[in-house]
Amino acid sequence: MKKKTLALITATALLGGLIGCAPLTVINALTSSRSYDKTADIAFGADVRQRLDVYVPHDLKGPAAVVVFFYGGSWNSGNRADYAFVGEALASRGIIAVVADYRVYPQVRYPDFVDDAALAVAWAAKDIQRFGGDPRRLFVMGHSAGAYNAAMVALDPRWLAKQGLTPAVLRGWIGLAGPYDFIPIENPDVKPVFFFPNTPPDSQPISHVSRAAPPALLIASHDDKVVNPLRNTAGLAQQLRGAGVAVTELYFDRTSHATLVAAISWPLRGLAPVLDNVEHFVKSDAARENYASQEK
Repeated sequence: MKKKTLALITATALLGGLIGCAPLTVINALTSSRSYDKTADIAFGADVRQRLDVYVPHDLKGPAAVVVFFYGGSWNSGNRADYAFVGEALASRGIIAVVADYRVYPQVRYPDFVDDAALAVAWAAKDIQRFGGDPRRLFVMGHSAGAYNAAMVALDPRWLAKQGLTPAVLRGWIGLAGPYDFIPIENPDVKPVFFFPNTPPDSQPISHVSRAAPPALLIASHDDKVVNPLRNTAGLAQQLRGAGVAVTELYFDRTSHATLVAAISWPLRGLAPVLDNVEHFVKSDAARENYASQEK
């Protein structure tokens, strides 16, 4: 218990503010690798950024649920290796994690990174069985910009259609501190990514809500200074419920925009039960039963 408390204090002190490479390196260094078997650098496309890592629970027994995870970074930065703690956390709960890179600005702009997200999800739907995954229990999840990617794949059928699939391939989706309704764009780093001031209206996830959407778990921090939780998380949840979609909506007091995803890691789990809620959502059949009834 003392070691866990010390790790929590150390990691919290180092994390502060927006997540950067050094704090994530510390979190990963404090995270055990004993819970998973990792297969790294799998290509799901031709570009060097179209690569993913698969984290399989070390004691896997039978086909497991699968979560494809996309990190944040304002669509300007990010590296899947920095999110090994997400792979470890999910694997420690018996869930196969697929942590994927995607192309970012200035190499690409909207909607190319959404195409990458759909391509990674399609890879999982078609290939995850050889890692012990159950493609019938496939989820997509993301934090910040990654939550946007997840939302677009789950809500806008155009992207998976290019891969011969529909959002019905997803059992559900999970958004952590996601931007789902952000026109007009205020963040200067994001403006060129979405062609500001000529941002396409169809770039907003909230514009694609329909009765056919898969169930959602939406989590945010009350004290999020980067993405307004009331407009984005609460606004999208309201729209989804209005369309008859099953939604679980949660907010935490002790996390910020950055530490919400960091709370998944072993050193910072004391901040909020993010991982517990993700596990419950993934392993619960209640949301899927609601979704299945809508499909009839």
